[in-house]
Amino acid sequence: MIVHFYTRPGCHLCEDARIVLKLVQEDVPFEIKEYNIEEDDGLHEKYMLMIPVVEFENEIIQYGQVDYPTILDALL
Repeated sequence: MIVHFYTRPGCHLCEDARIVLKLVQEDVPFEIKEYNIEEDDGLHEKYMLMIPVVEFENEIIQYGQVDYPTILDALL
């Protein structure tokens, strides 16, 4: 399983979301593929007001405030 994580440097919500993803990883095995939206104009335009964004199977699971129960439910 691969979870796509859209973020950018200096984003405190992104730091919190990264911690949540790592906690969920302890219960459900998956790979985190992280993208810095500032390195891709298309991603920046799409997600600049939403980050952090967690996506699984081409569907946004959560963005902004990321929490453990929502991510866990989406991956089970």
